[in-house]
Amino acid sequence: MAETPISLSVKSRGKLIKFLPTDYAVTPSSPSSDLYAAFASKTRLSPHRLRIVNDATGQAVPNVRDISLATAGLHDGSTVSVKDLGPQIAWRTVFIVEYLGPLLLHPLIFELRPYLYSSPSSWGSAVPAPSNLQTLSLVLITLHFIKRELETIFVHRFSLATMPALNIFKNSAHYWLLAGANIAYWTYSPRAAAQAHNPPISPTDLLLGAGNDPLTALGVILFAAGELLNLNSHLVLRDLRRPGSTERGIPRGFGYNWVTCPNYLFEIVAWVGIALVTRSWSTWVFVVIAGGQMVLWAQKKERRYRKEFGDKYKKKRFAMVPGLI
Repeated sequence: MAETPISLSVKSRGKLIKFLPTDYAVTPSSPSSDLYAAFASKTRLSPHRLRIVNDATGQAVPNVRDISLATAGLHDGSTVSVKDLGPQIAWRTVFIVEYLGPLLLHPLIFELRPYLYSSPSSWGSAVPAPSNLQTLSLVLITLHFIKRELETIFVHRFSLATMPALNIFKNSAHYWLLAGANIAYWTYSPRAAAQAHNPPISPTDLLLGAGNDPLTALGVILFAAGELLNLNSHLVLRDLRRPGSTERGIPRGFGYNWVTCPNYLFEIVAWVGIALVTRSWSTWVFVVIAGGQMVLWAQKKERRYRKEFGDKYKKKRFAMVPGLI
């Protein structure tokens, strides 16, 4: 027996959307993503640019294939509001652009040291060669952001496909300016602490703390441990979501019994390692600002887990740092 269609009342929310129908007939078992596709076709806008809200509940209708319109609370006579979110850009693209900044700026500033830190009359000759510690700083920071790019391409699965296109400038400024230009300029300066300190950097020397430089060895160990554990946390999150889906799950694994977001914890551990190697206040500024933002994200995620999963979720006392936050 054929399913009886339901009729939805449709209205624009905010700015009037041209060609948006005032009513629309659809079968209740249809995937909710079909409604987005239909309105996108009629308005000639990307479905990712639209946000459809069930007026009766005030909740957004998800743009997914595994939830039906009936499950989303729509029935015959329901009213939905459609909002144009403006130009959008893929989250994956945003991440790639963000991390590209430090990957370009650190090697560039490192190579341009003779020109950036000397007067025009003595360009290319007045600046001493970079120290071993400055070279090691470049290597660690480059490895960190190469890892982030590879994770973005091959590991991360996003619950939202896009974000407002203009936000890419705000998001990128954090990495291009703070992690890129700011750290690079002060770390590779001939007046930097890392320039004056020139320890041996062979693997054996670092691990054994030779040359009376245990601080550098500790920095490298924290960096390596933080990066590997952070990757493991990201793999746990990836495995919670099937490719192409937006489903959520409760993460379990190393670190997830301690805090809500061990991926953020291990990210900070890695950056503390970098800060110990660079010996630059600029790196610590980035650690503090990035850490503060991650704390807010972790606390928000803890609240969401408690609301979404209820008694199935083991509440965490600390969102990011055991014993502190």
